[in-house]
Amino acid sequence: MTETITSRPVRTGPPATPSLGGLGLFTVLLAAALPLVDFFIVNVALPTIGADLSASEAVLELVVAGYGVAYAVLLVLGGRLGDLFGRRRLFLGGMAAFGLTSLACGLAPDAWSLVAARAAQGASAAAMLPQVLATIQATTSGPRRAKAMGLYGATAGLSMVAGQILGGVLVAADIAGTGWRSVFLVNVPVVLVGLFLAARAVPETRSARPEPVDVPGTFLLAASILTLLVPLTEGRAAGWPLWTWLSLAAFPFAAAAFFAVERRADRAGRTPLVPPSLFAIVSLRRGLLLMVPFSIGFSGFMFVIAVALQQGAGLGPVAAGLALAPLAVVFFFFSLAGPRLVARYGTRVVPAGAALQGVGLALMTLAAWRSWPDLGLVELLPGAAVAGAGQALQLPVIMRVVLSEVPAVRAGVGGGVMVTTQQSSLALGVATLGTLFLSLVPGMGMRDALVTTLLVQLAGVALTGLLSLRLPRTIA
Repeated sequence: MTETITSRPVRTGPPATPSLGGLGLFTVLLAAALPLVDFFIVNVALPTIGADLSASEAVLELVVAGYGVAYAVLLVLGGRLGDLFGRRRLFLGGMAAFGLTSLACGLAPDAWSLVAARAAQGASAAAMLPQVLATIQATTSGPRRAKAMGLYGATAGLSMVAGQILGGVLVAADIAGTGWRSVFLVNVPVVLVGLFLAARAVPETRSARPEPVDVPGTFLLAASILTLLVPLTEGRAAGWPLWTWLSLAAFPFAAAAFFAVERRADRAGRTPLVPPSLFAIVSLRRGLLLMVPFSIGFSGFMFVIAVALQQGAGLGPVAAGLALAPLAVVFFFFSLAGPRLVARYGTRVVPAGAALQGVGLALMTLAAWRSWPDLGLVELLPGAAVAGAGQALQLPVIMRVVLSEVPAVRAGVGGGVMVTTQQSSLALGVATLGTLFLSLVPGMGMRDALVTTLLVQLAGVALTGLLSLRLPRTIA
């Protein structure tokens, strides 16, 4: 008996690039929503947290700042670790840690325990989120990448508004007597679903040439962010003690030292934490510059309107959250139309979006001036809807521009830099516009303080529009 052996051709060449399917994309977008929802979800819950835990205003600000600062400080490091050890591995570990720290927040027995758990939650988010962008960059290309990045931008913007609405609904619902704790506990089942899906649908990727962690750069970046954000966030509530001024004075020196160390490492052929050569990419540099005023205005507005509607207009958490529902709904639908508009008009949709946002903000300012203290969903609806349309034409497009020309081997670093810029600016918005508003209230009253702060934000929107004129006309 003769046995016939059929030989099979041996495949040579590089292995096939892993592809991110529809379920995988849904999973990473779900993970992208979690950190941003949690940044904003506490805004309408703070009064209830303060009353339940007997927390001072300064401690409550740490509940917000502890999360935001830890998140911002560690984001670039999270991207580098994903490049080094595998993005799927870091994604799963970060998501699991996010669920555990959310549980710790929900079970916190006192205010300082909540502050510590929030900082840990921010650190876990920093391990998870950079892997989302890096995975999209490494597993998609062409129209699929454009669509994925458009959906990422839409998810990011919608999450920031939906977080505030969801927070109000959960606090008022008082599910099983959990009160404010439900705004954190709700993450646990979502994380469990995300882990189940990620284990099956998210491919493993890593940098082809992973570099070791840049320890000096990591410490100096942390010092730069901390010396800026912590005093700005805590200064007003603490009475601007000497340490806040010393910290702010140290910021430019820490930032200069960070830049010098990174440039030296880059010239020596090593890969620093944030390679200065990365900023030679015009689209990345100009997109990041645009993201700063946009994010400062977005987070500052969300914080200020939550305080004004609850403490000034006397709305409950649900009504205060739902007052922004038109913004969220319009943002969602316009962000879906964004990719088609960009394909036809290029980045010119960004200045058009800034103009729309400016009109919407002006309408909300007028409503606050004329209707106070009867300010709610009906009064804010026209302005919120127009502003939502304008924001949807900006944020997703800016994110696409920033990462459009970043090489795949630097996907983790590029994503980390972008999200660090966004997160630092979000925290800076609460610190600056929030501090301005709360400082004006005692002397001007709630209405005039709100109107003044909104006018300052309107100037920021105008700056965003002017900067957007320098964006590349097309997206690579």
